[in-house]
Amino acid sequence: MIELIPVWMFIALFTFVFMGIPVALSLIIVATGFGIMVFGDSAFLQLYGAILHTASNFTLSAIPLFILMGAILEQTGLALRLFNALQLWMGRFPGGLALATITMCAIFAAASGVVGAVEIVVGMMALPAMSKYRYDQGLMAGTVCAGGSLGTIIPPSIVVVVYSSMAQLSIGQLFAASVIPGLLMVVLFMVYVLIACRINKTLGPPANESDSVSTHEKIRLTLSAIIPPVLLIAAVLGSLLLGIASPTEAAAVGAAGAAILALAFRELSWAKFVSALQTTIKITAMIMLIVMGGTMFTSIFAVAGGGWMISDWVDSLDMGTYGLIFFLMAVVFVAGFVLDWISVVLIFVPIFTPLVKAAGIDPIWFAVMFMVVIQTSYLTPPMAPSIFYLKSIAPPEMTYRHMYKGVVPFVLLQLLVLAIVVLVPEAATYLPSLISAR
Repeated sequence: MIELIPVWMFIALFTFVFMGIPVALSLIIVATGFGIMVFGDSAFLQLYGAILHTASNFTLSAIPLFILMGAILEQTGLALRLFNALQLWMGRFPGGLALATITMCAIFAAASGVVGAVEIVVGMMALPAMSKYRYDQGLMAGTVCAGGSLGTIIPPSIVVVVYSSMAQLSIGQLFAASVIPGLLMVVLFMVYVLIACRINKTLGPPANESDSVSTHEKIRLTLSAIIPPVLLIAAVLGSLLLGIASPTEAAAVGAAGAAILALAFRELSWAKFVSALQTTIKITAMIMLIVMGGTMFTSIFAVAGGGWMISDWVDSLDMGTYGLIFFLMAVVFVAGFVLDWISVVLIFVPIFTPLVKAAGIDPIWFAVMFMVVIQTSYLTPPMAPSIFYLKSIAPPEMTYRHMYKGVVPFVLLQLLVLAIVVLVPEAATYLPSLISAR
C-alpha cells in the first residue's frame, strides 16, 4: 500500500477536482492527508518546508508586478485606444476585425502575461465590434479564445515565471525561447483568418468605417495608441533580455511604466488605481495559493517515491528520446483538460525535469514544447478553460456549439507550431543561445 501512495495521490486529486473542490484546496488536502500517512505528525514539518520555499522564492515576486502592469492597462483606456487604432487599419480587409483582435491579444499578452485577463479584456471590446458587422459566431469565438491563449506563450508570461521557478531555469532564456514560437503562432492565426474570410466573405465582412477617417488622422491616432504600449513592452523585455534587470526588477519597470502612461493620458484615477490593486491582490492570492498547494503536493509525492516510480516505469518502456517527449506531452495535454495551467506546471515539471535531464533533452526546448501543449489544452474541447472564460462575456446568441467549432482550426494551428518546434529545435533554442553567449 505504501509503495502505491504516489498513484493514490493522483487518484485522490482528480477525484476532488471532479467533485468541484477548488484545485488549490484539493492539492492541500491530498498533500496533508497522504503526508500524515507517510510521516505521521512530522508531516507538518515537511509541508512547512514546502510553504517556506514558496514564500521565500524571489523569482515568484515578479508575478504580482506583472499582474499589476496588466491590471492598470485594463482599468485605463489604453487597451481600448489601441484596439480602435488597429481597427482603423485592419477593419477594411475581409476578417479585418478578427485580425485586429488577434493583434490586440498579442500586444496585450506581452503587456500583461495573464492568460484569462487577455481573453476577457480584449473579448469585451472585440465581440461587440464583430457582432455589429455580423461576423460568423464560430470565427468570433475562435478568434477571441485563440488570441487570449497567446498569454501562455508570449513573454512576459506568468506561465514562464512559474515554470522557470519549478525547473530552475533562467527566466530570461525562457522568455527568449518563447518569442519565435509565439510570433509564429500569431502569424499562422492571422493567415488562417485572412484566407478563410477571403474564401467565404460572410465569415468576416469588411468594416468600412475607417474610410471616413483621413490618413493623417489614422497615423496620429495610431502613434498615440501603439507607441506607448510598445515602448512599455520594449522596456520590460529589453531590460530583462539584455541582462540590465532581474525578472522582478523588469516587472517593476513594467508596473511603473504602465502607471506613468496612464497618468500621462490622464486616465488613472484613484478609484481605478485602487481597483487595479484589488485585481492584483485577488489574482496573486489565487496563483500563490495554488503554487503553495502544488509545492506541498509534489514534495510529498517525491518523498513517497513518486519520482523513482515514474522514472523506473519510463525506463522499462524504453521509448527513446522522441517517444519520451511524445509521452510526456500527451500527459500534459490530458492533464490540461482537468487542471489549470498553474497546477499542471507545479505538479508535472518537478516530476518531468529529472527524466528530461536523464534523456539528454535540452530543458529550454522541452519547456517551450510544454508551454505550447498547455496553450493547446487551454483551447481544446470539451473542458477548454478558454470556453468558460468566453462564455462569461459572450453575446446570448453565441452557443457552446459555436465556441467548440470555432476553436478547432486554431487548435490545429497550435499543433502545427508544436510540430515545428519538435522538428526544428532551433525555433526555441536559437535566441536563448544568443543570450547565453553574451
